[in-house]
Amino acid sequence: MGFARTPAATGTGVTSPRQQTNTVSGYLDGSAVYGIDSTRLEWLREGPVDGDLTNNASPLLLPGGYLPRADARGNPVSAPSMDLFGGLAGTPQAARIAGDVRANENVALLAVQTLFAREHDRIVAALPSFLSEEEKFQIARRVVGAEIQFITYTEFLPALGVVLDPYHGYDSAVDAGVSNEFATVGYRGHSMVHGQFDVRFRPGTFSAAQLNAFRAQGIGMRKEDGQTSLQIPLTVAFGNPDLLSQVGLGRVLRSLSQERQYRNDEQIDNALRSVLFQVPSPGMASPSACGQPVVQPGCYTAVQDLGAIDIARGRDHGMPSYNDLRRAYGLSPRRSFTSVTGEATARFPSDPKIDPADPLDDPSILDFIRLRDRDGHALQPLSPRSQEEAVTGIRRTTLAARLKSIYKSVDGIDAFVGMLSERHVSGTEFGPLQLAMWKEQFEALRDGDRFFYLNDPDLARIDQDFGITYRHTLADIISLNTGTSVPKDVFVVAPSDG
Repeated sequence: MGFARTPAATGTGVTSPRQQTNTVSGYLDGSAVYGIDSTRLEWLREGPVDGDLTNNASPLLLPGGYLPRADARGNPVSAPSMDLFGGLAGTPQAARIAGDVRANENVALLAVQTLFAREHDRIVAALPSFLSEEEKFQIARRVVGAEIQFITYTEFLPALGVVLDPYHGYDSAVDAGVSNEFATVGYRGHSMVHGQFDVRFRPGTFSAAQLNAFRAQGIGMRKEDGQTSLQIPLTVAFGNPDLLSQVGLGRVLRSLSQERQYRNDEQIDNALRSVLFQVPSPGMASPSACGQPVVQPGCYTAVQDLGAIDIARGRDHGMPSYNDLRRAYGLSPRRSFTSVTGEATARFPSDPKIDPADPLDDPSILDFIRLRDRDGHALQPLSPRSQEEAVTGIRRTTLAARLKSIYKSVDGIDAFVGMLSERHVSGTEFGPLQLAMWKEQFEALRDGDRFFYLNDPDLARIDQDFGITYRHTLADIISLNTGTSVPKDVFVVAPSDG
């Protein structure tokens, strides 16, 4: 697999430890919507691109309600750079331009960033006309940033079971920067990512031609319980920004609110472990020719495993071992593999399906023998329902046994692997190490931010003067900007959606 090291920060890595530089803002400040420099921001705002922000309009450029293409202002070469994923590398003019260079990575990420760009324009439209364009822009930007913080701290973190110490206001002694450990290890929750988006729609929503076009891209159709849904594999959602407008922003966001994600553990979806951002090999017309799963022989030229890349990234950044990182966060080291995973044994079972001479390289050790839904109910492996509802998988062998065969000593476990292998703290989606990392980082992002929403008096004045509040749930913002009805708490799948 190809792997590119993170460039070393200037002045490090020769006579001092190698360090890396964050390329985006560490603050929760809406920079994914607005970017981190004036050049990108000017391009994203309505009005001329002449190096003078004072003559720009207050709304963001959103033709048809979607983020602008690279060619929206003419020559796509002059547009701000964006990371190009999959097939988009061959059609860079089709890339959508956003504050975050990674917006085109997948349709779900693009949907959320499009949503908050619409929210900016909604706020602008609600402000009185006597305000200048710049005043309206800055008010909307301030409110959007506060909304993102409000949602993060009152919905997202609680949904994962993260409980922070009480907030006591801005503390200038707190470094709000994102730590190398958090960025490289703690925040990599790739195991929760589902390998497919299920977008439900009513009959007549799409024409026969549109449905055929979806099928040609590799999107499946499923009918169940009187409902029809588009089955969009991650491989189709990668680097395919036009898909968002084809399906519809509201439908994509509603599907995200209805789709159960996987447990945050050591098991990562096959789409992320096999294909990732690749495009089909020459001779394969489209992902649809690859079938399902999308790893048919000859379909792709190489394996690209995000879990392996996550491990390599930790080593690239000089991350300490699992036990050393536990010590750094005030936790005692683990002395056995079973104490990491909470399982009863670190031995491979005496099973006729497992080769006793070389069990580690016998693929049968990874067989799923039990699957469970989010409520703990058993599911039949390989059944259609298990593909939709399974969030927990129990394999033929314990995780502790596999870790022991690979690492030999607990002190040798990579931080990323050990972190995801820990038994979860009750009521959370994290083991003790990851929970400690999230708690410390999100407290720092809050306490060290002078413009954190609970410390910003301008937000109360904006509400008093113009009736515009930041106190919106993510469900509110989806409804206000798409007209789509979603559950009150979009971070938790309601039982009725099962």
